[in-house]
Amino acid sequence: LEQQCATLESAAAAERFDRYRQGAISLLTDPTVRGALDVTRADDAVQERYGRNSFGWSLLMARRLVEAGVNLVQVNLGNDETWDTHGNAFPNLKNFLFPPSDQALSAFLDDMSDSGMLDSTLVVLRGEMGRSPRINAKAGRDHWPHAYTLLLAGAGVKGGTSYGETDEIGSQVAADGVDIHDLHATILRLLGFDHTKLTYRYNGRDFRLTDNFGKVVDKVIA
Repeated sequence: LEQQCATLESAAAAERFDRYRQGAISLLTDPTVRGALDVTRADDAVQERYGRNSFGWSLLMARRLVEAGVNLVQVNLGNDETWDTHGNAFPNLKNFLFPPSDQALSAFLDDMSDSGMLDSTLVVLRGEMGRSPRINAKAGRDHWPHAYTLLLAGAGVKGGTSYGETDEIGSQVAADGVDIHDLHATILRLLGFDHTKLTYRYNGRDFRLTDNFGKVVDKVIA
């Protein structure tokens, strides 16, 4: 981080960055934010609750960044291949993926709720696709875009709510399906925006961010 900040400051002095890059540089060099990034100095009890692993430390860092005033934080659970369980899925999930995920996410949501920050912070936990309900020859599950789940919490989400159904093997949507544009419309509503009024100009026309199909899923909003 020290090396990256020095490189950015040097580049900023030599080049004319736009306001977005300048904002990123200011964020990284802010003492409060830099303090939030150093999670290994957190109390031992806190680190034990989150888990002394990359995901536990990452979610602890996320909580501290929100406390420091950062508006958007992305946390990756592993690298881009970690959850791509095409083979040996069950022991990998049981022993390496589910335990740190459950521990860290529970600690994160508890802390966010106890501090009151969850009321104004939207948490979205999702991947890019689901996994096939059928097991392949390598004891894994392949890509499956037809039906999958995600988690929303905070910022006005109705806690303890389950919405949508699949068939008995999780293969296809059976009821209350949510399109990607519906998800975007719902997220925007939770963040205080009317998705029907957010447009961008392209080729002489105004286009909605949620296309013409997005609708807010009101049943998941308190």
